Amino acid sequence: MKLAGRTVVISGASSGIGADAARKLARLGATVCLLARREDELLAVKADIEKSGGVAHAYVVDLADVDEAAAVAAQLLDDHRRIDVLVNNAARSIRRPIADSTDRLHDYERTMAINYFGAVRLTLALVPHFLEQGHGHVVSVSSMSTQIPIPLFSAYLASKSALESFTRSLDAELGSQGISTTIVYFPMVRTPMSAATDAYDNMPMMSSARAANWLVKAVVDKPSRVTSIPGALGGLGMATLPGVVTKVTRPLFRRMG
Repeated sequence: MKLAGRTVVISGASSGIGADAARKLARLGATVCLLARREDELLAVKADIEKSGGVAHAYVVDLADVDEAAAVAAQLLDDHRRIDVLVNNAARSIRRPIADSTDRLHDYERTMAINYFGAVRLTLALVPHFLEQGHGHVVSVSSMSTQIPIPLFSAYLASKSALESFTRSLDAELGSQGISTTIVYFPMVRTPMSAATDAYDNMPMMSSARAANWLVKAVVDKPSRVTSIPGALGGLGMATLPGVVTKVTRPLFRRMG
C-alpha cells in the first residue's frame, strides 16, 4: 500500500490509460478522484474500483469548458482536505496533414483547449493548495512524438509540447517549495483514441495496461520523466542534430500518410 493516505486526481479517467491507471493506483491504497466527460463510463470505473476495495470519487467535467473546470476544481478542494498528486491525462488527438488544415484553425484551437488549457487550468487551481500544504506532484502526459519528428499530428503535438514547457517551468519555479513534476512520453498506445484511425489496426502498440504502469511509476517514484529508449535517443538526437534527424526520419514516416 505504497500510496495509502494519498489522494490522486486523474483526468481522462473514464477509459484507456486513465481508467487502468486509476485502478492500479487505488490498489496501491490511493484515494483516486476520477475526472472525465462521459458519466456512464466514469461511474463504471468508480464502481469497479470500489468493488475491489478501493476508494474512488467521480467528477463529471469537460475541462475545455472554463466554468466547468473552475467548478470541479473548487469541488475537489472542498471535498478533499489533502490532494497529493494531479495527473493531467485527458487529451484529444487529430490526425490531419498541415496542407489539409489551412482552413481548419479550429482543429488546433479545440485540441489546445483540452490538451493544454484544460490541463493548465486545473493545475493552476491546485497550485495554491500544494503550496499551502508544502507538497504536490504534477504528472503531465505527453507523447514520444514530441521527442522525434512525426508528421500528420501537428495540432496534437503542438499542444503536448506546450504542456511540457509549462510543466518544466512549474518545476523550475516551485520545485524549491515542494512542488515536483513528471513528464510521461508515451509511445503509441492502443486505446479508444488510437482505435479511431484505421491505419493503426495492425501497428504494434503498447497496451493500455502497460502504459498505466508508467503513470503509476510517475506517481510513486516521481522521476522528472518517464520515457522509452527510442524516445530518449530521439530527444538527444533532436537536441544535438535536429536537421539530420528530421531528414533521416522523413522518408520513414512518409508511409504514415
